[in-house]
Amino acid sequence: MFKKLFGKKEEPIKTIQILAPITGKAVHLNEVPDPVFSEKMMGDGLAIEPAEGIVVAPVDGEIIQVFPTKHAIGIRARNGAEILIHIGLETVSLKGEGFETHVKQGDQVKAGQKLVTFDMEIIREKAKSTITPIIITNTDQAASVKKWTESNVERGSTPILEVTFE
Repeated sequence: MFKKLFGKKEEPIKTIQILAPITGKAVHLNEVPDPVFSEKMMGDGLAIEPAEGIVVAPVDGEIIQVFPTKHAIGIRARNGAEILIHIGLETVSLKGEGFETHVKQGDQVKAGQKLVTFDMEIIREKAKSTITPIIITNTDQAASVKKWTESNVERGSTPILEVTFE
C-alpha cells in the first residue's frame, strides 16, 4: 500500500539462489546415467543423490507443473527461472506409485515448503536410479548459472545454484 502511495516501484529480481530441494549428495549432471540430463538437453543444473524421500521448494515461486505421475515438478522463481525437479530416473513408468504430491499447479510456494514425498525403496526397486536432477529448463535465457556445491546438502537450507536473468 505504501509503495503505491509514494510511487516507489519494486526493482525486478534478477538473481536468485536456489536451495537444495532434497537432502543428500550433490553431483555434476555429467554423473547422471541418462543422456537427457548428463548432456544438458533440458538445461543446466545439478543432481542430488537423495538421503531421504522429501522434496521441498528450492525457491519462492509458483508451481507451473505437477506431472500426473508425480515424479517431477516445475517451479517458476520470481526472477523467471524455470526449475524442474525430476525425482529419480525412469520413474515415469511407476505411474505415481510411491509418490505423494502436496501442491498443485498454480500454487504459490515458499522456499522450504514440502512439495512431494516419495518412497525411496520403491524407486530403488522399480526404477533406474534415485538420483534427482534439478534443471533450469530456460538456461538459454539466463545471463549466468553458477553451481555452488558438490557435496552433502540439506533440503531447504544449502544453496546449490545461483541464476541471473537480465
